[in-house]
Amino acid sequence: MKGLVKILFVTALLASFPILGFSQCKGFTKKTCLPILEPYLYNGQLNSAVLSEGDVAELLLTFYGGQEYRVLVCSQDLIGKVEFKLLDTDRNEIFYNKEHDYTTNWDFNANSTQQLIIQVLVPQGETKTDIANSGCVSIVVGFKEKYD
Repeated sequence: MKGLVKILFVTALLASFPILGFSQCKGFTKKTCLPILEPYLYNGQLNSAVLSEGDVAELLLTFYGGQEYRVLVCSQDLIGKVEFKLLDTDRNEIFYNKEHDYTTNWDFNANSTQQLIIQVLVPQGETKTDIANSGCVSIVVGFKEKYD
């Protein structure tokens, strides 16, 4: 009976790890990332994940014509300088933060409504270890209010 209780406890604990990771990312995003959006208004979409060294993630987002945007890729310090690219749907590079001293954000005007791919790469650490560093990476989009 004790063995069954241990197994159930361990199973319940392991099942909660993704929830804990998301919860930590959500708190990190609200506390650290959202203030960087100012003076842009947060669009309300939370796109975050716990990523490890060497991971690549992509997100397809729609940007509306005539709107001014800020795309912010915010990450925890322990995973190093995160690279991100904005690509069109034909995978042509529009912006690459590595070419701009690893800036965490990019501001632009959308001339027409379009979908863009945001590709995020967490670089490999400089030293090889058995356990890869991992941390929260958030992609946050803000826009400027248009007053006519």
